[in-house]
Amino acid sequence: MNILLKQVLITDPNSPFNGKIFDMLIESNKISKIGGKLTDKADIIIDEPGMAVSPGWVDVFAHFCDPGYEFKETLQSGAEAAAAGGYTRIFTLPNTKPVTDNKSLVEYAAKQTAHYPVHIHPIGAITQKTEGKELAEMYDMRNSGAIAFSDGLKPVQSPGLFIKALQYVKAFNGVLIQVPIDQSIGASGVMNEGVVSTRLGLPGIPSIAEESILKRDIDLVRYTHSQLHFTGVSTLQSLNLIREAKKEGLQITCSVTPYHLFFCDEDLLTYDTYLKVNPPLRSKADMLALRDGIIDGTIDCIASHHLPQDWDHKICEFDYAEFGMIGLETAFSVVNHLLDNLSNDRIVELFSLNARNIFKLPATHISEGAAAELTLFHRKRNTMLQKTDFKSKSANSAFIDRELNGKVMGIINKGKIITN
Repeated sequence: MNILLKQVLITDPNSPFNGKIFDMLIESNKISKIGGKLTDKADIIIDEPGMAVSPGWVDVFAHFCDPGYEFKETLQSGAEAAAAGGYTRIFTLPNTKPVTDNKSLVEYAAKQTAHYPVHIHPIGAITQKTEGKELAEMYDMRNSGAIAFSDGLKPVQSPGLFIKALQYVKAFNGVLIQVPIDQSIGASGVMNEGVVSTRLGLPGIPSIAEESILKRDIDLVRYTHSQLHFTGVSTLQSLNLIREAKKEGLQITCSVTPYHLFFCDEDLLTYDTYLKVNPPLRSKADMLALRDGIIDGTIDCIASHHLPQDWDHKICEFDYAEFGMIGLETAFSVVNHLLDNLSNDRIVELFSLNARNIFKLPATHISEGAAAELTLFHRKRNTMLQKTDFKSKSANSAFIDRELNGKVMGIINKGKIITN
């Protein structure tokens, strides 16, 4: 299939065409021509004034719930949601049933998704059954296609075990991903500890639960000289610790969620269970600090933390609702809406290039002869999704019926085009 993109803004800092408006012809999954006014015949012609094209986007932390929890999400529905959100590559969490802690489960995801329009990269568990007791077979999982290692929604609590994991993956230049949560602090908490939690009468999760384990893990990286990615960072002090670690030259990177940029604990005054997430929404000062971290470059990636929940686990009393929010289909619009002054290059760094570098994904750039793994987006078009619009099997999103500035137009990947 031949695809002709008319007058698109090329957004790729590694491309000689970066920042320029050209036509682009794609033939047999390759970018065959880039020029001013191409007249080649094509099966599909896309002519959307103001549309930009970039290397395909990557999400480093999404839960597709398959196998074991297919009533929330499946690999197929998750892949469709990812494509609708502009992603060509997704890292999926190991918190499945059974847990993705061996090569067979890694290979299961790879075989099931070979024909999907997005590349799905399983994250292997650090510990067996994510129980935090014994290391899993990370080397075998790596050889079978695991992109990185994490216990996902159950971050490793034991420093002795985590330091062994850091040393283990160093042998093959592997990367660990950690959500910085000390589960022994505020164990019964359901939201950020502060004035708002006191007013609402809800048990809190204090910032120190995040900052203490983040500081601990930075110390362990300093000792092992390994590579660690923190995701779901939510406080000002956490960002300060990461800034200092980077200045020191440690192999520390981080990502934040769109909803931590958009909401703060003050938005929970209506007991909206769609806003019950973990790490929790922090104070307004923390939220604004995260936005500054995007602008100044401290934050490397946007991570959706796409966590589907069925109706029964969200539409209930706040104390009993499960944590989590879906986010693949709204991630770009949220970030673009909040930070519309970000350059196109910075948008592409956050959504694509930095993750590719950190996790050593295949390099891709927009030039003639290169593979066509592309995301199409428009920074001036609006997005407003209703429950029935989501490709995800679940609809636990706080962005339903909320107009956002910025729209994903589609993806081109694996010789296929998916448009919204």
